[in-house]
Amino acid sequence: MKLNALVDALNLETVSGESRLNEEVSAGYVSDLMSDVIAHTSEGNIWVTLQVHVNIVAVASMKGLAGIILINGRKPEDKTLEKAKSENIPILLSGLPAFEVVGRLYRLGVSGMQDA
Repeated sequence: MKLNALVDALNLETVSGESRLNEEVSAGYVSDLMSDVIAHTSEGNIWVTLQVHVNIVAVASMKGLAGIILINGRKPEDKTLEKAKSENIPILLSGLPAFEVVGRLYRLGVSGMQDA
């Protein structure tokens, strides 16, 4: 599924990386621990988190993630948004809690497993 379809289906606000919204999402992952995300995500994954600091951009860039969904109405810190824009990393905002976002992603066909 393309990232822009997820944005529309989940009514997400896009605050950076708009030019990458036509990319495919291969799977999803939810975690708030950077080391966990580094260890368990793959290129093209969408990451669901409540973290808003600049390190999320570094992790997303390093792993080649499709984007980051921030939950619970959280907004990225100014430095985070600035870095995401400079690295063209999609950051998407949702007012929903992680459980609800992940459930909706799964219902849309985004699995937590690459080959599912």
